[in-house]
Parts: sequence; structure tokens; C-alpha cells
Amino acid sequence: MSEKRDYRDTVFLPKTDFPMKAGLPQKEPGIAARWESDGLYQLLREARADREKFIFHDGPPYANGDMHIGHALNHTLKDMVCRTQNLLGKNAPYVPGWDCHGLPIEWKVEEQYRKKKLDKKAVPANEFRAECRAYAQHWVDVQREQLKRLGIMADWDNPYLTMQFDSEATIVAELMKFAEAGNLYRGSKPVMWSPVEETALAEAEVEYEDITSTQIDVAFEITESPIEELVGAHAVIWTTTPWTIPVNQALAYGPEIEYVLYEVRVSDGPVDAGETPLEPAETSDWNVAGRYLIARELIADVAPRTTAELGGTTDWMREIWSGKGSELAGTVARHPMHALGGFYAKPRPFLPGDFVTTDSGTGLVHMSPDHGEDDFLLCRKHGIEPVFAVMADGRYRDDWEWLGAGDVDADGKERRRSVINKPFNSPEGPICSDLREAGGLLSASDDYQHSYPHSWRSKAKVIYRCTPQWFVPMDKDLAGGGTLRSRALQAIADTRFVPEKGRNRIGSMVEGRPDWVLSRQRAWGVPITLFVKNGTGEYLQDADVNARVIAAVREEGVDAWDEARKAEFLGSAHNPDDYEMVTDILDVWFDSGCTHAFVLESGRWPDMQWPADLYLEGSDQHRGWFQSSLLESCATRGRAPFDQILTHGFTMASDGRKMSKSLGNTIDPLKVMEQYGADIIRLWALSVDFTEDHRIGDEILKGVGDQYRKLRNTFRYLLGALDGFVGDMGDAGEIPELERYVLALLADLDGKLRKAVEDYDFNAYTRLLVDFCNEDLSAFYFDIRKDSLYCDGPDSVRRNAYRTVLDILFHALVRYAAPVLVFTAEEVWSTRYPDGGSVHLLEWPGVPGVTADGAKWDKLRALREDVMEAIEPLRREKVIRSGLEADVIVPADAVPEGFSDDDLAELFITASVTRSDSADVTVTRTSENKCGRCWRLLPSVTEDGDLCDRCEPVVAQLDAAR
Repeated sequence: MSEKRDYRDTVFLPKTDFPMKAGLPQKEPGIAARWESDGLYQLLREARADREKFIFHDGPPYANGDMHIGHALNHTLKDMVCRTQNLLGKNAPYVPGWDCHGLPIEWKVEEQYRKKKLDKKAVPANEFRAECRAYAQHWVDVQREQLKRLGIMADWDNPYLTMQFDSEATIVAELMKFAEAGNLYRGSKPVMWSPVEETALAEAEVEYEDITSTQIDVAFEITESPIEELVGAHAVIWTTTPWTIPVNQALAYGPEIEYVLYEVRVSDGPVDAGETPLEPAETSDWNVAGRYLIARELIADVAPRTTAELGGTTDWMREIWSGKGSELAGTVARHPMHALGGFYAKPRPFLPGDFVTTDSGTGLVHMSPDHGEDDFLLCRKHGIEPVFAVMADGRYRDDWEWLGAGDVDADGKERRRSVINKPFNSPEGPICSDLREAGGLLSASDDYQHSYPHSWRSKAKVIYRCTPQWFVPMDKDLAGGGTLRSRALQAIADTRFVPEKGRNRIGSMVEGRPDWVLSRQRAWGVPITLFVKNGTGEYLQDADVNARVIAAVREEGVDAWDEARKAEFLGSAHNPDDYEMVTDILDVWFDSGCTHAFVLESGRWPDMQWPADLYLEGSDQHRGWFQSSLLESCATRGRAPFDQILTHGFTMASDGRKMSKSLGNTIDPLKVMEQYGADIIRLWALSVDFTEDHRIGDEILKGVGDQYRKLRNTFRYLLGALDGFVGDMGDAGEIPELERYVLALLADLDGKLRKAVEDYDFNAYTRLLVDFCNEDLSAFYFDIRKDSLYCDGPDSVRRNAYRTVLDILFHALVRYAAPVLVFTAEEVWSTRYPDGGSVHLLEWPGVPGVTADGAKWDKLRALREDVMEAIEPLRREKVIRSGLEADVIVPADAVPEGFSDDDLAELFITASVTRSDSADVTVTRTSENKCGRCWRLLPSVTEDGDLCDRCEPVVAQLDAAR
């Protein structure tokens, strides 16, 4: 028998230099360098110069450390927004920015000072600010390179920084708009205060952690009351901040709460069975411990706490009086430390407070207007002002009567400590010890667990502290109508939120927020450039003075606000001796809230315009940048600086826990890029449901890597199959039905992707793209048509139609993928078109508007799945090696109209398909012979190795051409 011919050289196998092994960590830096040298961002701006604008405004991250995984997600989403809008043909610039002022930078510089044992206060302010500026610039440069490495396409040569002189001058100019409109005031209110950092904090600078505190019950002796039974009795209050007792000035009651005066009896010995605290037996071994006023609902909670301090084993209580809180009006108590005289000798009035509840405590609340907002407002209403007893470092004033600087223990050591010092507040600490000695302490235990605010920088506990600060009023009538609160709430109603729940979140915050505290007591920031009139406390409103200050800051930055220039700024119209220069700086959120003014309106970036179409940040910015931008713009321009807000959740570890260095569960994006490549991080970021908290970890990244390989394989197949491709499929009528169906699937995908871009649903965008490539192409269309690609003749209508559709798919898919896999898409494009420029300059593809009977094809694909499932057991048992060796019988009613048995065999990739009335799919091994070229087992092959009817003329044609 003669040896059979090897037909491999007659098969049209895909050919491409595009490797399956991506090598992203090695390739991506080179691609990024080429983009930079080509000026890709500017080329894109020029290409879209006259197009409809889409204005995205980048929120400024702090310039104080390496990029973390949250940065990577955040900036990938921003890049995706701009790239998809540019892909749609719009002019969507991306101007990146950084927040450079405030505590994040200053605290880091101070840490360096502390390591060197240097005192910040000994360094001239301008030198300290220069160090802060240099520190911020260093991290701007570091983060910029890291974000470039992530593939973020932005105006990296011209970012905005809040510390640029132009930016600082604009911030000052915005502040002057508030001042000139009379929308600033200096007042004293309790604000969040960090004793460690010695400054006021914004709500966004505070995080809450669970702690264990000392809880105490304190008795205030009642000295006056319209209710005779109360005089000489004690009102009981409960608090978890013992340090506020030295600053107490009043007691608050709930007007509708029922209060009871109990006579408390303490048993010295055993009690009879069945006795209860509220129904004492007539025994002889108890003593009256005192009479105490408490809310009826809370007595069962208070009684167990107070037994030990009252000196007995069981408290017996007899009701003396009861009544509503409103009856307590006119009652006066005295402070437990009244014997100290001075501040402590003043009477402590009972005041009605709607905020008093019976959720916990005693139903009576001690009032310290220095350290609580409710306390402050209620006391001020009744003429009681703060006393500013606690200093910036958290200690009581030197001259304070109790626990001031002169208060020392038996060893001569000062008892005064920072009020956040836990031992200072403990049951054995000086406050509890003194109250116990004075007979005012009813209970003290250090086991109360609750959530408490901490500075997110120093991680130290914060306090509410009343200090003179500069405020923007929320409820003052503004020129042009409305209050700042009402304008902001209207702007929220007018804004599109993605996800929608963001509207309620920021809305509730704005609805209930207090006046905006603008001032900070630090060195690194934009100064509050106001002159205050001596004696009156009023600030100067003079447009000429303001203009001189703004010009100076634009020329020299924040160092221009200097006492030496006071006369220069005030000019001849004002006597410098009549004014003081404010030394506070602005809240850093005011800085960032002004970025819309110097990025969108300044003209420095000609492609930008006001307002922005979109702001995008993490959900924590509802109380941060979103809100400060909203308030600043509503006050100065009457509306929000944005039309839409998109928010994302936080990245958690793979087990759902918060990432923490101490737990060792952090994922460093820089290391991920070194190991996997930036496109893997981008694919992860755009695959998760970023609108909620989401996860990342090694196993998750491996799964993303598998997803990436499938996408890469799709492009590799397309490149190989299109090698040398020229031509088209001819008239629409010549399109084979399978190709028509795939083009219809592409048109459907195109519409869904456009909708996903419109909805900022990038999770859906990426999933649609991946599923189309994996399920519709690789597992279906490519699988079916590879036989035609490899074995049909060069002039085959079917093969040419297939390659034409592959070309359409290539041009569409490479564009769809470009915003997601920015490096890979560039590699794919340049592999096919080495001189074709960048894929990122292309626009959204135009796809043929072909339709198909989707229901028919859905039915066919379902049958195809059944056939493949039926083949698998025989393949596993090695009865057959592949579906090509299978004869299949399918239920006749499962086959859609319009398909012959030969069509089904081709679509199912089997030797043959026939139909029967059976409801089951059956598979047997075929008895046909195998074509030596296409490997199909067909009746036309007389013996294994011979050619089938299709391959024989193709080989003859090829042989003749040779």
C-alpha cells in the first residue's frame, strides 16, 4: 500500500507574531514611554478639539505616600470614563490634580522633625511651609509616575496642585467672595478637635473606632426647686467622658419624661427572699443612703451600677415624688466640687432639652457648653457661655480651679493630664477620686464599650472643644435668594447620582449639618486673609484691599500673608494699628472645594469648562470633597459645580475584612503591576461591582488573569485568522446565515456597551465584552468556522465572508477593549497596523445594522449544548476522540426551521446529524472514513487519508498554482 500524502502545507492555519504569553510587566513600560514621547494625550486633544465636550473634574488625592489599591481603582474608573467618552468622539480632557495643603502633609513633616528631636515652633513659619511644599511636590512626582505606569492617560505635564500660587490666589479670591457677601462670621462653637494635632478637624477627617471608656454616675445636690421634696435631694447624671464634669454648667431634662425621686436605702446584711429594690421589706438592717432624682424608665439600669459606691449590698428604694420633666423648671443644683469656690460655686440650673432621651443613662444630662453641640446651643439660649477651660493640647487651663497647673499630688507631680488620657479618666483617676471624696460619685466602672471619634491621621481620640473659629452660615438668607442649605439641597435634587443612593446620603448630611467651620490652627495652608477691627471684632470688607492681597498671593504664594506687609495691604484708607491679621488657615476642604474655580474656569486648561459633567470619588466624599465643592459653589455661583456624581465603594481583602498592614492583608498595586501587569489591575477594577465595597486578593487576581488570557487569545486568533486579509463579503444578500447572526450579536453588544457607558456601568461593560469573546466567539463562532478557515479554498464565499466578519469584529473589539486593556489593545492594534498610529486615537466603531432571528439561534445553541453534553461521556471513555467522530441523532422538534442535517453537522462539529421522534440526544461512533486534510469523517472519503469532496478541488487548485 502506498504512503498517504501529508496535506499540512495545504491548510490555511492562522499566522501571527502576537504571542500568547503576554509579558505585560516587561512590555507595558515601553508602550507607556512611547505614548509619552509621541505626546498621545495632546494628539487626542487636537483630534477632538472641535467636538462636543465632556468635562470630568478630577478630585485631588493627598500628596503624601505611594499609590495604594484604592488609588488604583479610583483612577482606573476615572480613566475609563474619559477614555470611553473620547472613544464616543467627544472631547473629554483629563486634568489630574493633588491636594497639597493641610494636616496630611504637615503631620508627615512634623513626624520627620520629631525623629530628629526638633521643635516645629522653633522653625520660622516660611521655612516650615517650604519643607511642606517640598514634601508634597516629592509625592506628587512619585504618584504621577505610578499613575502613568497604571496607564492613566491625562495631562501629566500640566496637573493642578492646590499649592500652586495661582491656585492659592484663586482660593483666597473665593474666600473673599464669602467675605464681601457677608457670609463669614467668627464665633465660638464646639468643633471636633484633635489635642494631639492641636487643631479643629472636619467631619471627613474623623473616623470612628470602638473603645472601652469609664462610665460614671454623678450626684448634683438640688438647692432650689418649686417642688419642696427635691430640695436637699440629688439629681443623678451619667457620662462616659468624666473629663467634662470639671466644665459642667447646667443640667438638662426632657420635658415629657417622667422622673421619680427615690429614697435609697442600703442594706448592711442579708435580705429576705422575694424582696425587691422597689418594694423593701420592713427590716431593721438598712440605712437611708440619700434621695435621688432619676427617670422612671432607667431606674432598673441605675440601681445595679450604684450599689458599690453607696456602700451596701442591695439598694432599697422608696418613691417620694414623681412628675413630668416640665415640672422641674426653676430647679437649681450645685456642682459636686462647689467647695472649690469660684466657677464651681455658681448655681447649675435645670434646663429643658428636647434631645434628652431615656435610651441610656439616667434621663438627666449634664451640660458643658464647651464640649457638646446640644450643650452649647441650650446653654447659650439661656445666657450661659463657654469658659474655654480646655487648652489646645487637651489640658485644663493653668488657672483652672480644679485640675489646673497648680493641682499636684502628694509627690508634687501635676495631676493635670490631657483629657483624652485614659488613666486620667479611670475610676482611680483624679476626677473620679475627687468626686468620690466630695460625695458626688455614685458609680464608676471602666467597662463601657462604644464607638468614638478618632483623627484618621494620628489615630488619637478627638474631643468636642469650643474655640473661636471662622464659620460659613448654613441658614442665612443669601443675596439672590435662598440659604446655603436650601441651595445645596436644591442642587442635590438637580444632580444625577450613580448609584442613586448617593443622593440620600449627601442629602441627609447637608440637611442636618451645622455651620461650616473654615478655620484651622496650623501653619501649612491658605491663610484666612482677613483683617479684624480691634474692639469690634468685625472683619474689613474692602474690595481694593482684597485685590492687593490676591495679587500678592498670586505672585508669592501663601507666604505673602505676612505681618510685615500689613500696611501695604491696607493702603492709605485704613490705619494698620486698628486691625489685626487673622493667623488661622483655611480648612483644607475649602481648598479642594475651590478646585472647580481654578481648573474649570481659569483658562489655564482651554479644553475645560464650568460646570463639570461629572465628579467621581469614593463614597466617603459625600461628606468630603463632593460636599465642600457643593457648598462653595452654591454660595458663590448659586448651583453645584457638577451635573453628575459617580461614587465607588472601598476595596476590602478577599475575606471581606478591611485591609490593614497589621493584618498583613494589603494588596500593593505596584507589586501587582510588577508581577502581573497594569492591565490586570485595570481588568479587576472594571470587573467588580465598584458601586459597593468589593474585594481583591491573590486568588481573585489569578481569576482575573484567566479572564485576561481568554481575551488575549481572542485577539491572537483574530490576528492569525486575518493574516493577509483583503476584500469584503460582497452584497448583504450573500452573507451566510451564521455570519448574519454573529453580526446581529455584535450590533446587540454595541448597543449594550453604549448603554453601559451612558450608565457608567463598567462592570457590565467588561462582563459583556468578556462574555461575547468567550461564549459567542471562541466557544461558538470560531469553533464552528475554524474548519472553513483552515480548509475552504482561497476563493470560497463562506471563508471570505467569515474573514470579513472577523475583520469587522477585530475593528470593533479592539476599540471596545481599548479603555479597559489600554496596553494590550495598543499591542494588538500595532501588531496588525505597525504604522497605524495609536488605537487610543480611534473612535467608536460603526457596526453593520444586521438583524437575525435570535429566538431561532437561541434554540439551536441550546440544542448544540445538549449535543456536546451527550458527546462528552464517549470522549471521556475514549470511545471517540472528538465530536468529529460522532454520529448524532437529535429530537426533530428541537431543531429550528431552516437547518439541514448537513448544516447541523457543521454547526455541532460532528460527523453527521439525523433527526428522530425521540426526546433524547443519542451519540454513536461513526463508521465513515477520515479526510486526510480536514479530518472530517464523511461518506465521500473512500478510505482514511483520502480527500473529501470539499478538499480535493482545493488541493488541486493549490497544486496547479504551484
